[in-house]
Amino acid sequence: MSGLDVVEYDRMDTTDRLEVVTLASTGARSTLVADVRAGLAEPPRSLPPKHFYDARGARLFDAICDTEEYYPTRTEEALLRDVAPHVIARSKATELVELGSGAARKTRLLLEAMLAEGPTRYVPVDVARDMLVASAEALLADYPALRVHGLVADYDQPFLAALPEDEGGRLVAFLGSTIGNFTHEEGAAFLGRVGSQMRGDDFLLLGVDLVKDPAVLHAAYNDTQGLTAAFNRNVLEVVNRELDGDFAPEAFDHVAFYDTELQQVEMHLEARRPMSVRLDALGLQVELSAGERIHTEISRKFTPESTERLLSDAGLVLADWWTDSEAYFALALGQRARS
Repeated sequence: MSGLDVVEYDRMDTTDRLEVVTLASTGARSTLVADVRAGLAEPPRSLPPKHFYDARGARLFDAICDTEEYYPTRTEEALLRDVAPHVIARSKATELVELGSGAARKTRLLLEAMLAEGPTRYVPVDVARDMLVASAEALLADYPALRVHGLVADYDQPFLAALPEDEGGRLVAFLGSTIGNFTHEEGAAFLGRVGSQMRGDDFLLLGVDLVKDPAVLHAAYNDTQGLTAAFNRNVLEVVNRELDGDFAPEAFDHVAFYDTELQQVEMHLEARRPMSVRLDALGLQVELSAGERIHTEISRKFTPESTERLLSDAGLVLADWWTDSEAYFALALGQRARS
């Protein structure tokens, strides 16, 4: 395992088709502790969006993806259905590494294109072990020629170094425009770390949500069912449960808006009243005034030019680009820049 610390290694079934490796330093609670100390101790308050996704948060997000207003998931899925064979033909990949794989809803489209060409290995990388195993078992039941080597890890770890050698081409997928949750500088640094682990013939498939009518964006993050509001407040439930807190999530308003100058959606939780919140596990007390906000997410929107600049600043080059007919969403194929 290239010298990486492995804290758990399982061969999950007798057919040798499913293996799961847990890398050291994969501790959602430990990162939550650091993030809460850094983000809530003093204003301006913030919490990073990765803490939305406990079991309830994942269910809420799946429900959001099915709303009429939230176009990104269905648009990216339709785009993948059209272009997956072209992506695989261009990359010649026999191994798919997916960062933040979750329930692997869209993964099947890429895997089916790969399996049409021959045996394939799928490498889901996710911090949620139970979800990773469940989605892997569902995929294996449907695709007899598939092998899965799951990595329970934060995708900011050197995950590619933990993989057994494979002679075929590799495609690293980072879908859902999750890259939009990073600032440009953070995103370039993250993709640079991923790129530094890639071999010269590996490719990166990046999903990016595109700049569009602000009314469409506003509706997508303020659905009429209130699911996004519940999803946003759920991060306070996570903090309460993990850090012995007493946030009152119902005392916060969901605030989401599009900043046209920065080309990003911002999500906040706004306190309806003054409150004093205890986080006993940290020995921390947070004093919030009425109207004070906790910044929970940015979702940057891209253009072809800003995507190419992001890849370039990460040491990657744009090898190909696909978008839907309305130019709502794009898939960018990147490769390491030649020295």
